[in-house]
Amino acid sequence: MTGDTQRSTAAPHAAWLPDGAFAALGSRRVVVAGDGALTGTVAEEVAAATARFGGAFSRLEVGDAVADAELVLTLSPAETSPAASSPADHGEDTDESFRFTREAGAVVVQARTDAGLLRGLFHVVRLGEAAFDGPDADETHAPATDLRMLDHWDNVDVHPTMGQVERGYSGGSIFYDNGFVRSDLSRVERYARLLAAVGINRVAINNVNVHEHEAHLLTDDLGDVVRIAAVFRRWGIRVHLSVSFASPILLGGLGTSDPLDQDVAHWWVRAAARVWDAIPDFGGFVVKADSEGQPGPFAYGRTHADGANMLAAAVEPYDGLIHWRAFVYNHRQDWRDRSTDRARAAFDHFHPLDGTFSDNVIVQVKYGPLDFQVREPVSPVLAAMPHTRIALELQITQEYTGQQKHAVYLGPQWSQILGFRFWEPTGRDGGSPTVADLATGRGKAAEDPGTGTWRKPAGGFAAVSNVGDDEFWTGHPFAQANLYAYGRLCWDPTLDPATLLDEWVGLTFPGAPDAVRQAVHTVLDRSWETYEQYTAPLGVGFMVRPGHHYGPDVDGYEYTPWGTYHFADRDGIGVDRTVRTGTGYAGQYPSPWRETYESLSTCPDELLLFFHHVPYTHVLHSGTTVIQHIYDTHFEGVERVEAMIAAWSDVSTLVDPRLSERVAERFAEQLHSATEWRDQISAYFLRKSGIPDELGRTIY
Repeated sequence: MTGDTQRSTAAPHAAWLPDGAFAALGSRRVVVAGDGALTGTVAEEVAAATARFGGAFSRLEVGDAVADAELVLTLSPAETSPAASSPADHGEDTDESFRFTREAGAVVVQARTDAGLLRGLFHVVRLGEAAFDGPDADETHAPATDLRMLDHWDNVDVHPTMGQVERGYSGGSIFYDNGFVRSDLSRVERYARLLAAVGINRVAINNVNVHEHEAHLLTDDLGDVVRIAAVFRRWGIRVHLSVSFASPILLGGLGTSDPLDQDVAHWWVRAAARVWDAIPDFGGFVVKADSEGQPGPFAYGRTHADGANMLAAAVEPYDGLIHWRAFVYNHRQDWRDRSTDRARAAFDHFHPLDGTFSDNVIVQVKYGPLDFQVREPVSPVLAAMPHTRIALELQITQEYTGQQKHAVYLGPQWSQILGFRFWEPTGRDGGSPTVADLATGRGKAAEDPGTGTWRKPAGGFAAVSNVGDDEFWTGHPFAQANLYAYGRLCWDPTLDPATLLDEWVGLTFPGAPDAVRQAVHTVLDRSWETYEQYTAPLGVGFMVRPGHHYGPDVDGYEYTPWGTYHFADRDGIGVDRTVRTGTGYAGQYPSPWRETYESLSTCPDELLLFFHHVPYTHVLHSGTTVIQHIYDTHFEGVERVEAMIAAWSDVSTLVDPRLSERVAERFAEQLHSATEWRDQISAYFLRKSGIPDELGRTIY
């Protein structure tokens, strides 16, 4: 099935790959040596750049003489056969490393595979003139993990409630148009190129909430998946599908989806064989089960390991992966019952299953225990499964962080999460592993299970994508920075988010005056902190309008089956999640965080109300009371937005007028929304507490 009624008539914005980003490479004498599909992609990029900027391009076989080249991109001689470098033949552990050397201003990029050569090309593009300047160098670059994935929540049909893209804030789908896969996939090609430039190597192309039509991508509509996979293949990216656990019923006519039923298992074996026969480099399946109404193994009295392992056996012959999401909780809770705590759910369900999942199962864990809030503690599940492959799941699309109407750069948040240590900062083998270490398998734990000798099985990273068919890809042009930073942090989780922000600005606005770069950095660098200031305070979540999740609604979720999040009354605010008197959630952490979160005296201010119910007069470590903190931060947050707008206004005439107009429109909405947040939150807690603002500001 095909269709095309693209909503946006303007050509998509070039994002971080405008023509100007290739000026340094394109003005030089460049040689590409080697064979393979992705080497052909590298050669096409170089040929276009040198033609545009007056350089010279040569395509050679490996081992041929190279004279006077300023840049050589070459495969290692041992890896030159087409069979060795064909992406369709790569297993799960494709070598994407490359060696970068510079001698007297001449650069050589050498890789064992054409996937590595493609990464090396974009490394040179990213460096620009700096690639050729400076002292001699000899560097080896390799990704922290082989699994660097994006999950698209796109629907083939327009869902009556969620639309074409669930939690999408950038228009319609780039893959589907109201019931059909697009006949013109040229925009998907441009998207794949952007992702390749930042190191993404896997993409799931449909919603984890698999509706009836979308389920047929696995069977009747597989031919359209073949077309999409062919586009991504040219850029070293493997395609995955989200599948319904009930597919044997929905698609196969069986009466059950019981994972221990042999007919069910055989149905999945046959389904997998069809998929890999059509797409030899297919990546695997993403599964949301027993969550928010999605079917799963609980219906048959089975565990999540039972369900995941049955699917894993079906895809194992093809080196396929099963991404099994750990987002499992009771969304039919009784808000009157304070012992029920949604935050506990993932740990309670999955910790007992550690070590029981097959080797090709990746348990995909949201970074926090709730749902992508602006501030949550890092999920204890990430530390609780030492013998299971885990993927850290982030959300690039800004569901709870301004929905790409607000300028919010999430790189600093992700960097904090990636660098978080569950155990002591120092200890055996050079210290406690970070979250990034646990996801990539690169570190040993100082404790738990106590020997300090186990090595975590390698998992990786996954995130919900934020693009659509909007002219600027992400609705707000500045939200492109989040997609860029995610890809770069997947490649190297130790990178500085401020440096990544400057990288993105430099690539997106090449040749722009320094004032533009400085202004964009000023706007975005602390924008996550600013958003937190004018929205939910001190670790409280879900103070948003139910359903669409935009704008303030302090009690919107407080008395619903989805969970209770602030327990505000006349005396205080916060959820008691301590072991001593509360839900016991704090006890899911290893020491020292178990004790840190349990105690009022040591719990960090930014998470205080996530772990404790306290009086409004409780004094924070900052020296101010909870109620005064609420007033101060909400007023300061609005002032910061006003300063962001002023900084951008000073340079807005120096960029593309279309981009400037879109940013101005988004800033107007951000200021309106931030003011609404300030006034509603402040008024709510003034009325609850009866304690006035000590600075005498107007509160309604």
